[in-house]
Amino acid sequence: MGIIKLEENKIIFQRRDELTVVEAYGRDCIRCRSTKNGKLSEENWTLLPPIQEPECVVEGDSQCATLTNGMVSVKVEAGNPWYGGVFTWYRAGKQILHTKFEGDYTGRNVHTEGDNYQIKVIFDANPGEHFYGLGQEQEDVFDRKGSTCNLQHYNTKSAVPVLYSSLGYGFFWNNPAPGRCETTKNHTMWVADSAYQADYLVYAGETPADVLKKYCDLTGYAPRFPRWAAGFWQSKLRYESQDEVLETAREYKRRGIPLAAIVIDYFHWTEQGEWKFDPKYWPNPEEMCRELKEMGVQPVVSVWPTINPASENYRAMDDANLLVRTENGQYGTFDFYGQQTFIDTTNPSTGPFVWDKVKKNYYDKGICNFWLDEAEPEVHPQQYSNLKLYAGNGAQTAMLYPYYYSKMFYEGLRSAGEEDIILLTRAAYSGSQKFGSLVWNGDIASSFEALRMSVKTGLSMAMSGIPWWNSDIGGFFSGDIQSEYFRELIVRWAQFGLFCPVMRLHGSRLRTPNQPERHPGVKERSGGDNEIWSFGDRDYEILKGLVELRERLKPYICQYMEVASKEGKPLMRPMFFDYYEDEVCYELEDQYMFGEDILFAPITEQGCTERSVYLPEGSWQDVNSKKTYSGKQWLTCRAPLEKFIAFVKEGCQVAEVFEPLNRE
Repeated sequence: MGIIKLEENKIIFQRRDELTVVEAYGRDCIRCRSTKNGKLSEENWTLLPPIQEPECVVEGDSQCATLTNGMVSVKVEAGNPWYGGVFTWYRAGKQILHTKFEGDYTGRNVHTEGDNYQIKVIFDANPGEHFYGLGQEQEDVFDRKGSTCNLQHYNTKSAVPVLYSSLGYGFFWNNPAPGRCETTKNHTMWVADSAYQADYLVYAGETPADVLKKYCDLTGYAPRFPRWAAGFWQSKLRYESQDEVLETAREYKRRGIPLAAIVIDYFHWTEQGEWKFDPKYWPNPEEMCRELKEMGVQPVVSVWPTINPASENYRAMDDANLLVRTENGQYGTFDFYGQQTFIDTTNPSTGPFVWDKVKKNYYDKGICNFWLDEAEPEVHPQQYSNLKLYAGNGAQTAMLYPYYYSKMFYEGLRSAGEEDIILLTRAAYSGSQKFGSLVWNGDIASSFEALRMSVKTGLSMAMSGIPWWNSDIGGFFSGDIQSEYFRELIVRWAQFGLFCPVMRLHGSRLRTPNQPERHPGVKERSGGDNEIWSFGDRDYEILKGLVELRERLKPYICQYMEVASKEGKPLMRPMFFDYYEDEVCYELEDQYMFGEDILFAPITEQGCTERSVYLPEGSWQDVNSKKTYSGKQWLTCRAPLEKFIAFVKEGCQVAEVFEPLNRE
């Protein structure tokens, strides 16, 4: 049956095969840890120490006790001989979570190896509850209620195990083991496939912004956003040489189109795991960087964490255990131009070793901005228990990899004196935001379906505490730049990109039949052209106008990026974030707020020129017609290809930015 013990700021429940402790963690937050082992682990993973003293009251006896910490409380009941402890959680006195038993209680902790078990935590489902968060994946789901999510990373998916509930609380699953989360109609269940203990935090606030701020208190805030990064980024798969990079930047300058950054993608290097330019195609990177910066363009270089025995760094890193090893078999975990393994980002000695190479070969030549690709890491097959990292076996720690990947570059740049740091990265975990991680949703298709999903992906990441997010404008795979389908798609996607935290054009476009082979014998050829003038005269004029508008929006974007850094409020935010008392806003998945003053409703269907838009409370001005509408109503809005649908709050200053739209 179990017994309850009361201590200052905590309740301890113990029975056969179970030790559970609930304790105040800062203000309005309670942490719960539960293990089948004889003692709790003090490992915090990416959880930060509490920043406030709790306002905690513990009361009760050996059979029933309650811990109240501000808005959150938990009641612990010793239960009965079959079920063990019963935990009921409350927000401001209203029940939000309640233990659910499904079959044999002890079956929820199945032994895997050593002191590790498959862990399950199960709660009753609440009718009418909505859930948002869990990171990013390409699915037509924003409200997670009624769905399941595998907690693992792969290309296009980052598992960030945090949820915001429409009942006004947050839930952070503090466990980097792969597993799953089920927010279905019959239960809410969190699973770690192999872990020492369950570890989760429940916290609450008056508003969604309050709740998200508490999560940022727990895991960190994004740093100061570099002002240049609010502009337009040019990228493609891939510029094969320094001449191509400079030719492209010069052409933007010649046309008078503002360009913030140009990206040098993968295989500019000599070998995977050497982190340096191939001098055959990049003979003078210092001069390249100097000219780019004179034009006001920041160079961004792709870095991969892959390495193989052909690398000059392999033997030293392998001998020092700086590589991800395998429990069984050979080193290879990823087949890409031969078997590769990955550097072990969780080893504290890996960062200084790699940064020493990166600093000498990139930073000292003028590269201050990095694209951290393959950040999941991309291992095939995904047998996590075969991965051996410094942090532990992959079955218990695999989801930490992108967090430490960003951390090692962030700390390297900080050690070099950099302050405004941004790292374009393909995966993230809880806390990645504090290392300047600009996450994108990976190698997605060039399709309207992928565009529609990307809107939901960006909003999910916003509710997962990752405010710096973007997608490949136009999608990544198989875009045919000569087709009418893609030429429509690239415009609609660029309109969406205009209202994303970062506006970045990228993708692997199909090569045209007459595209010359500029560098015969190059290891990885470029894809098709992907500059804004590559898609026909009509698209060029539209895209040019969008890039110019983005430039005018930079002060507004930077204003709200500063808010994100200080308060945790994302720039790209779901409608309910600001209008949380409006029930309609919890159902809206394809329109959103961009800061407090701009409402954007993207068109994500081929051939579509109109759609319904919901205006919340207030007075709203159409940026195209300049007509003003009262809120709490639905409108049918039209937007031919050269137009997008957006509204601004009547009287707001940012409305002036859209004035040139009427004169075009």
